[in-house]
Amino acid sequence: MMKDLPGNIRKLYLFSFLQMTLFPMAIITLFWKDRIGLSLTQILLLQSIFSVATLALDYPAGYISDRLGYRCALNIASALGMAGWGIYIYADSFASVLVAEITLGMSLSFISGSDSALLYETLRAQGEERSYARHQGRMHGFAQAGEAAGAVLAGVIYAFEPRLPFILQVAVWGAGLLVTRQLVDTPRAHAAPRSHLAEALATARYAFRENRHLRYTILLNTVLGIASFYPVWLIQPYMQHARVPVAWFGPVWAGANLTVALCALASHRLHNRLGDRGMTLLFLGLVAVGYLGLGLAGGIWGFLFYYLLTCMRGLRGPMMLTHTQQESSSANRAATLSLQSVAFRLLFVVTGPLVGKLADEVGVGRSFHLLFYCFLITLPLLAVLFLKNVPQKDPMI
Repeated sequence: MMKDLPGNIRKLYLFSFLQMTLFPMAIITLFWKDRIGLSLTQILLLQSIFSVATLALDYPAGYISDRLGYRCALNIASALGMAGWGIYIYADSFASVLVAEITLGMSLSFISGSDSALLYETLRAQGEERSYARHQGRMHGFAQAGEAAGAVLAGVIYAFEPRLPFILQVAVWGAGLLVTRQLVDTPRAHAAPRSHLAEALATARYAFRENRHLRYTILLNTVLGIASFYPVWLIQPYMQHARVPVAWFGPVWAGANLTVALCALASHRLHNRLGDRGMTLLFLGLVAVGYLGLGLAGGIWGFLFYYLLTCMRGLRGPMMLTHTQQESSSANRAATLSLQSVAFRLLFVVTGPLVGKLADEVGVGRSFHLLFYCFLITLPLLAVLFLKNVPQKDPMI
């Protein structure tokens, strides 16, 4: 089976593209508001429940993935993706949308960590793990290119038939299942035999107590991730309020994801030049200017500040994941990566509904302005703790 391993990388690129070819995403907030009748508070509550579903399964799914194999986890994820988007075809209420979102949350749980872990283990088996950042950047690039491709005509498709984006999405996940079935699991070390609970607790203890570098990597990555995530759900009503034509929504979304893709592809090269300190300062600057611009700028072009946040998102992924991978053991790699996702989802569960309520009460633009001050307080502190605990030898190549 070792001779089949190089094919994993190409297949993971293709799966990343398909996974993020999300026809509904560029218009889904409009669908929720106009077709289902949800408020922004309900929408952010819905996403918090989605996060709870993901949170409940994320670490167990990562642990199962380490034990049963990454290929098995990705097969399960693809099947759940087909089911979740299939429910959307008939959804007509908050409850039916909630069932669909919970199913999609379960799908995301089985992907979380499994694709990146399989990539790293494939490279490690070939003695090429030092090229991980480059390949991870390409995976991010393919993923965002897929989302851009799905978004280009999303507005036109939605205007023609509001349910058609969801029908197309089921077909995309069917293609994803065909890809994941062809993946090959890698030979790797296994944890010493002990109870599953003891092993899971030991992994969490190592990540959050014993390894300071890994702890602050996860925490900084979590807050940077949440900074790029709020606008995903707020930018569509922001543009609607600014009277951006609906026909623009697809191209705007495609442009945002192409920005993520290009920045992800350039991340490892820029990191080689700037180092951890320079990249971290760049992340903070992009978040500050992005949120301040969204909060203060008015008019039809104000959404362009959102692109600064998508730029940060693309640059952040390969660098921060490489730090996490370097500190993870082969036996518990997917579980450790899932802990990072758990931290992100937990933070969103706590804050998401509050941000949605804030947007409903004071407006989306004002909410961005207030969030600017929140990140101005939290991110510099986490950045200092992260940089203070980075090993002397730079993990990026």
